[in-house]
Amino acid sequence: MSIDLPAPATSLRQDARLIGLVAIAHTVSHFSQLWLPPLFPWLKDAFHASYTELGFLITIFFAVSCTVQALSGFWVDRFGPRPILFVGLSVLALAACGFSMSTNYFMLATFAALAGVGNGVFNPVDYTLLNKNVAATRLGHAYSTHGISGTLGWALAPTLLVPLALNFGWRASLLAAGCVVAAVLLLLIVNKQHLVLLLAPAAATAKTATAESAGRALDFLKIPAVWMCFWFFLLYAIVLSVIQAFAPSAAGHLHHVPYGLSAVCLTVYMVCAAAGMVFGGFLASDPQRCERVVGVAFGIAALFALTLGLADVAPMMVPVLFGLMGCAAGISSPSRDMLVKKSTPANSTGRVYGVVYSGLDIGQALAPLFFGAMMDRHHYTGIFVALAAVQAVLIFSAFNVRHARRTPTTVEV
Repeated sequence: MSIDLPAPATSLRQDARLIGLVAIAHTVSHFSQLWLPPLFPWLKDAFHASYTELGFLITIFFAVSCTVQALSGFWVDRFGPRPILFVGLSVLALAACGFSMSTNYFMLATFAALAGVGNGVFNPVDYTLLNKNVAATRLGHAYSTHGISGTLGWALAPTLLVPLALNFGWRASLLAAGCVVAAVLLLLIVNKQHLVLLLAPAAATAKTATAESAGRALDFLKIPAVWMCFWFFLLYAIVLSVIQAFAPSAAGHLHHVPYGLSAVCLTVYMVCAAAGMVFGGFLASDPQRCERVVGVAFGIAALFALTLGLADVAPMMVPVLFGLMGCAAGISSPSRDMLVKKSTPANSTGRVYGVVYSGLDIGQALAPLFFGAMMDRHHYTGIFVALAAVQAVLIFSAFNVRHARRTPTTVEV
């Protein structure tokens, strides 16, 4: 298996500018994923919908995003990342405006699907730009910045939308979300010259072989390491979905945590995860240890999850444990992305990242169905035991990626 072509020599200033632009775009992606959940109380009354029906809107979003993410990798490899990114942002802005004008549940579902289309392009675009353009010595920091920007996007959604909904209504809140996306799109258009792929010298030879390899566009799917990465990210998405949607409430019930304090748990987790990503960027500078970093980090996170589920924890310590768990998960993030980088064959970055990261969308679409049922049955301890179990499986999955990558294969993409 041939590995992706090295990035050309670039200056620190060039890399910093590109990483910053990609990070801003990635913030919008995660921002869009949490447009609706913070507004559920308003949408429930406005559309006389149940929480199950509102939750299904999120399933629609991620189901569509999963499909588009897998397909957009091919589009990125063929047309380049920049036009695909601009289309994705335009679609997201349109979806947000559509949400704000919706008058029935069917319209909400339609625009949830449209938002999924927009969200589906980001990972193939982002990682193609970073892997192709950023110097190898700075890739770890690029991945950590990318992860931090996504975390900030999740934090931005409730911080911006809920106060606007309280003061001006939910429609104005979603319209403002569309304006944010439009502003980012305008910023990237102004800086579009920095979003062009800088082909490495060897790429000229690869380009001449395009016609010959066109019939083998799907050969990368025969590579075992690609599918091991896919399953790794599906499991990771389950962990993320549980923590975002259910773990704070489950901890509140188990340890008699006041609502205000339990609501802070997710914020603490995200902030500490962002801090962990900064440190993780330094660890990812050595690609040879990425599996060990992921394994140790998720092993520690699993211990904190078991502590929350099985130990008698004082209410004030619950946010602290969430923070420690978030920090461990954040440390793993850049090395997690390096797993995919090391498993990607030449000239297939968009396709591989599209398929692999579609596992994130599948996991986030499926996890609420299982863990939501556990919450309905008050299995709060089971939430954390299952969370720790999935984190433990992630440890073995990371090393299985390395084993699969070392398995001889004749596939050349």
